Amino acid sequence: MIEFRKPLLSALCVLLGSPLVLAADPEIHWPSGWQVEEVAPDDQAPASSAPVSRQRAIKNDENGTTLMVMELTGTPIEAGHTVNLQGVLLEMRKSIQKEFAQGGYQSVCTKMHPTTLSRLEALETTCVITENGRHVLSQTLVGAVDSDKAYVFSYAGQAEAYEAGKDEVSSVRNSLKL
Repeated sequence: MIEFRKPLLSALCVLLGSPLVLAADPEIHWPSGWQVEEVAPDDQAPASSAPVSRQRAIKNDENGTTLMVMELTGTPIEAGHTVNLQGVLLEMRKSIQKEFAQGGYQSVCTKMHPTTLSRLEALETTCVITENGRHVLSQTLVGAVDSDKAYVFSYAGQAEAYEAGKDEVSSVRNSLKL
């Protein structure tokens, strides 16, 4: 079986290294059985900027193989700055596709479509990653902008785990308080 932890975490790191930001940690309730990880602030961020908030949970199988990863990230938006959410998500999606292509995978992503994230209007896209025509991973990006904060909620997983975990992801999204 192919080890997916590194590609999953690499894709999340690439996509979450965006300029989106948040001041206080949002309230998020991770599903039981998921390992919640502390995500250290970015050491590369300027000292004058507010810290990036990142919360991550990982679902492993009984052998410790990563099946799914969910992450919420954000950072404060500077006063007067307007976030082009669609542009940011398109760049994130492009980074994901490039990262997987370098690993020999192919990916197809859905068009951006409107949705919600907590109380905010949001945009969402999902990428299906294949290897030699076999569906191996799926990843969804959901981005939203508040008056002074921007958020990205991402979840990715092996094909079967992603499908089986839809209720857990919905539960997290429905309970999220931004």
